[in-house]
Amino acid sequence: MAAIKVELMYYTLLDCYTDEASGLGVPPYLGTYPRYLFGKLNREGHQVAYLTIDDLRLWKKYGGIKKEVSVKEKTKILIYNTTINDAREILSSTEVLVVIMGVHVPGKYLTALPGALREVIPLIKGLPMKKILTGPAIFGTQLEGGRFYEQEDLGLFDEIKNCNFSFVELKGFIQESRGIIKQIPARRVIEIETGRGCNVGKCSFCTEPIKSKFINRPMEEVVEEVKLFYDLGARFFRLGKQADFYASDRPMEMLRQIREQCPDLELLHIDNVNPNSVVKPGGEEITAAIVKYCTPGNIAAFGVESFDSGVVKANLLNTSPLIAYKAVEIINKHGAERGGNGLPKFLPGINIIFGLLNETKDTNSKNMEMLQKIIDRGLLLRRINIRQVAVLPNTYLEKHGGNKYLRKNKHLYWKWRNEIRQKIDRPMLAKILPKGTILTDVYTEMYDGKTTFCRQMATYPLVVGVKGRLPLGQKIKIKVAGYMLRSIVGEVVE
Repeated sequence: MAAIKVELMYYTLLDCYTDEASGLGVPPYLGTYPRYLFGKLNREGHQVAYLTIDDLRLWKKYGGIKKEVSVKEKTKILIYNTTINDAREILSSTEVLVVIMGVHVPGKYLTALPGALREVIPLIKGLPMKKILTGPAIFGTQLEGGRFYEQEDLGLFDEIKNCNFSFVELKGFIQESRGIIKQIPARRVIEIETGRGCNVGKCSFCTEPIKSKFINRPMEEVVEEVKLFYDLGARFFRLGKQADFYASDRPMEMLRQIREQCPDLELLHIDNVNPNSVVKPGGEEITAAIVKYCTPGNIAAFGVESFDSGVVKANLLNTSPLIAYKAVEIINKHGAERGGNGLPKFLPGINIIFGLLNETKDTNSKNMEMLQKIIDRGLLLRRINIRQVAVLPNTYLEKHGGNKYLRKNKHLYWKWRNEIRQKIDRPMLAKILPKGTILTDVYTEMYDGKTTFCRQMATYPLVVGVKGRLPLGQKIKIKVAGYMLRSIVGEVVE
């Protein structure tokens, strides 16, 4: 049989950044979507360039010129994450433009702003090449509280494509993905995929069961990809892009081999964890291995979503309040000890979602009751993420109530959120980082007036505000001097 001939072309990947419950691709993270596409297209022999939305903004909105910000100005995060490439030059030769975007779980980003369709479409509308849209956006994307793109927005694209390569396919071109890092001059946390789908797969709002059946990536291939980028100089990694790290293929052996083969890692963190896996037989052993092999400041992101048992039942949530509490105890037992960079080695994080089915005016009281119990018993939580639910297409939530409760209780959300921030987050931060604590490996990142904002490279890093305009891109040491609701005030230590 004759081989299928592939027409070689000039592709450009436009990374507008992605944020999903199972994976992060907003700088300083480098997500899986652009890396996989870069590898596949390179393997086929195409010429491939990588641009970010910041490169496109720099050309279209700022005339290709980065100006120094005055003392009264904030650093322009719209053009913070440019590559070595010139967008005007690259796009003048591009035959196929692949736009990667989609934010399913929006957050606040210190030095990046993801591109949305309403911004990107006017910027690429007049460009003559073929245009393809891919990434989480093809499953529906949203901004605050579930706002979707309109179908007319999609008319610009020649194809709407799901570039979801199997792990078997990925093995065939992962080596060719490494070239992308040469086009990005800044530090990046490489987000490494360990699995897809969910081994429980019932939560009402989640798209993971829709996108993928539960499957683990072979442990050896995870280690191979980490080593691939490590050998090119990458030192920051997160084993994310999964619903439950504890359910990965041989997680303890995976961590051991990564550490053995990549001895000079500066960051090795994980992401999502199902609390049920922590309390099951073998869970404590995995917890101990994470503490041993990963770097301090690590977080197990628990998708608790609600401590209201009525909401848990109505939304088929994975974790009961009692199981979540036991998992918090176990993680603290092994990981609360302070590590070399100043942070506890491994702590739980809690995700809370407003707007789920059967939410009542008492729901937040039940959340507060459990969170207060945790703090009263001397247990630590590294962070609490609070968001309004995104009612995404084809989910159980969309079919059984949609945004009914989101609309009904929306007027309460600011009050609920503020109560958690004031009564839990603020005192918890003081327990985790008492005044005088020294944090090392803190990078200066941006200015806001006469304040420099800094953070460690980490999963969910703490933002540190330091008085004065320090040189950016430097690694410093700071002493904790005060607190905001979710960030700290620091003083430079010589």
